[in-house]
Amino acid sequence: MAKRVAGASNLVTEDSYVNHDGVRVHKPIHAKSKPANATARCRDGSYSFSTHHRGTCSGHRGVAAWYR
Repeated sequence: MAKRVAGASNLVTEDSYVNHDGVRVHKPIHAKSKPANATARCRDGSYSFSTHHRGTCSGHRGVAAWYR
């Protein structure tokens, strides 16, 4: 069974990264609606689970909206 990722309980580690705090976070994903625990919507329509503002949606045309 794949290890779960902080901030995205239904997403697995294959599509994740370790942030500068040492916490594994799911990479931005495209979804029909806001996933649980998403922290931002990127300008390309993907959702981010980033725990810090700096660098959020980098490579996804920046942040369109914050959720916290």
